[in-house]
Amino acid sequence: MPFPLQRPRRLRQTPAIRRLVSETELSVGHLILPLFVTHEKGRQEITSMPGQYRLSIPALIKEVEEAHQLGIPAVILFGIPRIKDEYGSGATDPNGIVQEAIRAVKDKTPEMLVITDICIDEYTSHGHCGLVKDGKIMNDDTLDVLSRMALTHVQAGADLVAPSDMMDGRVGAIRKALDANGYQEKPILSYAAKYASCFYAPFREAAQSSPQFGDRKSYQMDPANRREALREVMLDIEEGADMIMVKPALPYLDIISDIKRQFPLPLAAYQVSGEFSMIKAAVKLGYLDESRAMMETLIAIRRAGADMILTYFAKEAARLIRNV
Repeated sequence: MPFPLQRPRRLRQTPAIRRLVSETELSVGHLILPLFVTHEKGRQEITSMPGQYRLSIPALIKEVEEAHQLGIPAVILFGIPRIKDEYGSGATDPNGIVQEAIRAVKDKTPEMLVITDICIDEYTSHGHCGLVKDGKIMNDDTLDVLSRMALTHVQAGADLVAPSDMMDGRVGAIRKALDANGYQEKPILSYAAKYASCFYAPFREAAQSSPQFGDRKSYQMDPANRREALREVMLDIEEGADMIMVKPALPYLDIISDIKRQFPLPLAAYQVSGEFSMIKAAVKLGYLDESRAMMETLIAIRRAGADMILTYFAKEAARLIRNV
């Protein structure tokens, strides 16, 4: 019908009406908090990620307990070992930093869902996500390491494992290893569409995992590619993935939307370190309102189709949502 019979502003007049007709909900239950754990004592602030820290296990426990009190249902752990080597040996150590952290968290806060990142870049001296031979990232040789890493995590008590390495066939290899050892019930959350993005830079400072040569473009996805993401997701589902992820989030809302329409699995999106740090930097300069920018980006990710969001803003968003 022509104006003035149709006036969309009628449904925007008051907060109550706007809430009533809101199409997208963001709740605390949609949030996953990423955390960095280290053998060092206390909390070391990450320079490029204001308000984020490398945490000792006691400090990690306090952080998890606070997140639990806010209603955040899950954390994802990233470990920084004492020693890094060519083979990422610390990744598969049953008494490694993440394995110790899992046991501590599940002992103190058993209700918290513990997800663990399955990738060796944090553990290798060369900073790559796969084993290296003659300057080449070795796909198939890496699968055994990833499988053993995932197995030690579930043996320590992890609720989900999340392979982020982007090696071909890693979901199937991990699924086979878990099933063969009696962990058929443990889900895999696959970083199915992980792009070779500049937005990971602050994370690499936090985890001390920058590549020491070359880059990760031979295994992470080209930001120009859209259809390829659907293929990656399809392959991971065929290999046994229970949940899938897109990383980063905000520059790839079209990918999130495409995957949501085509595949029925639960879909996660990772609002990565660079997205977080960009907002923090703009807030510091007075260009943005932090709460509004945080909530607008998180709602955009939900609107695109994400069922859950990994975000360093999880605690701040939870406080805002709950008005605490």
